Amino acid sequence: MMIGFADRGWEDYENWVHNDKKMVKRINMLLADIKRNPEDSNGLGKPERLKENFQGYFSRRITAEHRLVYKLLGELIVVAQCRYHY
Repeated sequence: MMIGFADRGWEDYENWVHNDKKMVKRINMLLADIKRNPEDSNGLGKPERLKENFQGYFSRRITAEHRLVYKLLGELIVVAQCRYHY
């Protein structure tokens, strides 16, 4: 699987690269787990299928405050955001 970023997702990721390397490491670990088991509901970060406005997206906990929100499009993982709560 390949990883792509929506504009907001890339801005969030760049923010972490410049401000918190530990957070980047955690995000990369979550993305690696998604690549191994894309639809695993028992994976790292308590995967959750989102509803309503975010239908079709999934969420995983980065920390208690921040979430990795992504969508699976075939062999592509699209990161919608990786900072704050959806």
